[in-house]
Amino acid sequence: MPAMPLMPAAFLGHGSPMNAIEANRFTTAWKTFGASVPKPRAILVVSAHWYVNDTALTAMPRPRTIHDFFGFPEQLFAVEYPAPGSAAFAEEVAELAKPTQVGLDRDSWGLDHGTWSVLVHAFPKADIPVVQLSIDARKSFEQHLALGAKLAGLRKTGVLIVGSGNVVHNLRAMDRSKPDLGFDWAYRFNDAAREIMAEKPAEAVGLLEHPDYAKAAPTPEHFVPLLYLAGLASAENRPAKVLVDGQAFGSVSMASYTLDDLVEPHS
Repeated sequence: MPAMPLMPAAFLGHGSPMNAIEANRFTTAWKTFGASVPKPRAILVVSAHWYVNDTALTAMPRPRTIHDFFGFPEQLFAVEYPAPGSAAFAEEVAELAKPTQVGLDRDSWGLDHGTWSVLVHAFPKADIPVVQLSIDARKSFEQHLALGAKLAGLRKTGVLIVGSGNVVHNLRAMDRSKPDLGFDWAYRFNDAAREIMAEKPAEAVGLLEHPDYAKAAPTPEHFVPLLYLAGLASAENRPAKVLVDGQAFGSVSMASYTLDDLVEPHS
């Protein structure tokens, strides 16, 4: 029996929740990505917006769509992403993560906008089981990278692994007059991350020492999902490739990466 090809993995820079209802080059790239991979048996998402003092997986049969923001148009609050969950798949991931202890959340969380704002474009039918993995704030960057590497085997079984965050995410420094531009320090850090992901993803933790890290990631939750893709890449000695790149409002990177080549988009 021939081996199953590796399912591509991705880090998607999700930016503003408004991307869920807008059409731009970033949402077009996510749509192309979703149409260019075999249909996954399940999707595992590490979202910046489930940042807690615990390692947990959503394990409810019907995860709710969480509108974890305020001050946006009602049209955005009306978006629902009714993908099924899967307790069986969550248990499979928890087993793979051992000896890391992973809790199964059967009734608390759901799918936050870090997840549904990108999946609504990549997989608009919402017919694939989706499970979220929390970002454990107690763990070091090295531990997040290592956990990403441990999940690599899932790709051989038809699982799509997605990290959703932003390489650069500093909302306090945003400049609304620069909708498609970045500050010099944002470009420098984004460029450094791109070089690391392309050449030596196992060393992605070293970005913590970059002189612009403090400005690029004043809080770590949006940066950490990149480490999961870096862990996957390092486990398989494969470079990550840029899916789409760009800056927004001076201090947000919209860079997205994929692991493994995509095929021609299908309907």
